[in-house]
Amino acid sequence: MSVNDLSQLTIGDTVVEAEIPLSRASLVDYAGASGDHNPIHWSERFATEVGLDGVIAHGMLSMAVVIAPIVEWVGDPGAIVDYRTRFSAPVLVPDAESGTPATPTATLSMTAVVGAVDSAVGTARIDVTVKSGDQDVLSRTQIRVSR
Repeated sequence: MSVNDLSQLTIGDTVVEAEIPLSRASLVDYAGASGDHNPIHWSERFATEVGLDGVIAHGMLSMAVVIAPIVEWVGDPGAIVDYRTRFSAPVLVPDAESGTPATPTATLSMTAVVGAVDSAVGTARIDVTVKSGDQDVLSRTQIRVSR
């Protein structure tokens, strides 16, 4: 869908729902791209020694995979004019008990809802809920899109 006609958007409408799988391989790939090789993102032993329940996803990886379905819905990455969130809980990515490191062991569930439309300015605010299991992992996630 294109956001060229904001009159098509109604506050409360769900515009995107997605299930985004994560694996240990996802974390390694992101570490390579970002340069963030902190062992809490790949070493179970280290993560638990520093008080975590296990290996966790990079916060910025969570942000990146959540914006992708919104960009697909909008149809133009340049239409994203603002993106903000708070990291409210770590995303645990357990080791796969079988399969390969690319076997997904965590899922981010996201729902994006129209929160506001400003036709005069030509923008819409999209409010996003992101969970891993029953846990909110990103809070106050808002994405402003333009026409």
